[in-house]
Parts: sequence; C-alpha cells; structure tokens
Amino acid sequence: MTQKVFWSDPYSTSHETTVISVVGNDITLDSTIFFALSGGQESDQGTIGGFPVLSARKDGLEIIYTLPQDHGLSVGREVGVKIDWARRYLLMRLHFAAELVLELFCKELDEIDKVGAHIAQDKARIDFVWPQSIAPLMPRLTEDANRIISSNFEIRTGFDDAVNERRFWEIEGFAHVPCGGTHVRRTCEIGPIRMKRNNIGKGKERVEIFLNK
Repeated sequence: MTQKVFWSDPYSTSHETTVISVVGNDITLDSTIFFALSGGQESDQGTIGGFPVLSARKDGLEIIYTLPQDHGLSVGREVGVKIDWARRYLLMRLHFAAELVLELFCKELDEIDKVGAHIAQDKARIDFVWPQSIAPLMPRLTEDANRIISSNFEIRTGFDDAVNERRFWEIEGFAHVPCGGTHVRRTCEIGPIRMKRNNIGKGKERVEIFLNK
C-alpha cells in the first residue's frame, strides 16, 4: 500500500520513490506526494519519472497513476515525483476554506445536509439540501469564517483510524472533523474569502467560495 506523504508533509513539492507495480499505463508507487481525487478535492498535476500524470485515482487504500503509453517504467525503478505546487497550494487553501464554511453552516442549521462538494484551483463549492434560501446567512457566516481565518489558529491533522486511513482535522475549541484531504498548517494561510450563493434547484442550495488573492 502506498505511503501517503502528502498527509505527513503536504508542503513537499518533489519526492523520490520506487515503482511497485506496472499494469500497462497504470503504475503504483511505494510512497507519494501526488494527491488523487478524493472528497471533492481535485487531483494534483505533475510528473512521475519525468512523465506527465494523466490521471490519479483511488482504488481502496491504493492510488493508481496513469501515465502515457511510452512511459517505459518497470517494477523496482526509482523515480522522482513532482507536483505543480502553485496549484496544490490553492487547492489546500480552498479545501480548508470549504471545510470551515461547511462546519459553520452545520453549526448554524442543525439539520442541513451536504450532498456535494468540489474543490478546484479557482473556487470551491458545497451543495446542500435545504428548503429555504441561505442568502440571509451569507454575510454573517462570511464574517465568521474570515474572523477564524485571521485568528491564525493551528489546524491539527491526524488519524482517527490509521488501519483504514481515516483522517481528521481539528481546531481546538471549534471542531474535530473527518477529512482525508490536504491541509494548510494555520488558518491565516487561507487569506480572506468571499462567498456566493446559488440556487441549483428546488430544495437545494450551493455556496461558492473564492480566495481574495
């Protein structure tokens, strides 16, 4: 099973590792910094052994990387992994901004249900089932989120269940939340955010989250 270095050191941009399986264009690695799509957070972009990664996907607890047909890598080959750091850092910041916003909505509206999420490098979104417009809440919850962000709280991460790789993030005194994404170390790294509400159908609400770069 691949060791996920992106959890222990989410700020690594390059990494040396070994190929442990090759099936056609698909390979697995002994360890990796290259995040694969999970929980709505998009996969990293970058290279393995100098070849562009065409896709990264989870298969149980394993991560499978698809490379071009002519990659020529073999089992036991030592390779370098490099990621697009500028993109990863945007994803990390927007990912935690979305987590923070989600937690604030859940604290405000006890029975609200999240039904979707997506974190890209330009914005994050969260979809809820809720019978009323959330527009009246947006100014105050945006202010609450930005207050937490500017307070420079430590964001602690770890395993609730190491065997099954179930992770969490925690801000002491605020929340302890299951999550397997990549996270910044402190809230101030996110920077100020702004939010936009969209109605995506009867009984459904969407919040879009943007960084004020």
